[in-house]
Amino acid sequence: MTLTIGSAPFGRSPGGVFNFDYEAPQHVLYFEDSPRRVRSELGDRTVADSERVKLLHETGHLPVYYFPQEDVDASLLEPTDHRTQCPFKGDASYWSVRVGDRVAENAIWSYPEPLDGAPPLAGYMAFRWDAVDRWLEEDEEIEGHPRDPYTRIDVRESSRHVRVGLRDEILADTVRPKLLFETSLPTRIYVPRADVRTDLLSRSQTGTYCPYKGRASYWSARASDEPVEDVAWSYPEPFPEASRVRDHLSFLHEELTVEVDGAEVEYQPHRR
Repeated sequence: MTLTIGSAPFGRSPGGVFNFDYEAPQHVLYFEDSPRRVRSELGDRTVADSERVKLLHETGHLPVYYFPQEDVDASLLEPTDHRTQCPFKGDASYWSVRVGDRVAENAIWSYPEPLDGAPPLAGYMAFRWDAVDRWLEEDEEIEGHPRDPYTRIDVRESSRHVRVGLRDEILADTVRPKLLFETSLPTRIYVPRADVRTDLLSRSQTGTYCPYKGRASYWSARASDEPVEDVAWSYPEPFPEASRVRDHLSFLHEELTVEVDGAEVEYQPHRR
């Protein structure tokens, strides 16, 4: 998903090796320009609006937008006594955001005196993602977290034989799956709806959002007297990058048995 997550080059379990003459650092910070105009809104007010936003990548974390302090509406900010300390960035100061009667507590932080060796974070402010109502990149609303410029999604047709079982029932059986490859994440197998025993499934109340694929709906299995929740998901209206998995389901649950060409696939409970 990014250079610093999972099996990516600077993640905790990189999938490759470096030709460094020294041991690679265990915690990487990478601070870069973003070419996108980014806005955050609370209620009817724009709290931040910048064409000079930065993107911070950090080992084990999702990307974070950092706004120049001048591009954040200071009239909406109230300093607080809250402080945190990061061993890699330094001491953070916090502000709440007030819009009318609404207050987002400790919604913004900054590092006024970052540690030596840390990126030049002084003069920049970052937001807790869920502290505001709306995020926009250019004029499109985004959810979840900033989209990582290093993430790529590829969907490929395949003729592999895929079988998905739960206890004594076969939930899916196909020789025409689609394989979704997403940067630094396990390959996900998507089965055409026509090759799924949908009579054994029912829609659940669970829903998740992926900034790269869209909003996912979930399915539970009724293959026995003990239903199993959220064994599969689908993207009814996927983003263009993932449009080829429309009308397909992907299965992931510790109680499922997934076989590809007769070989059982190891359960990998990572991001979907």
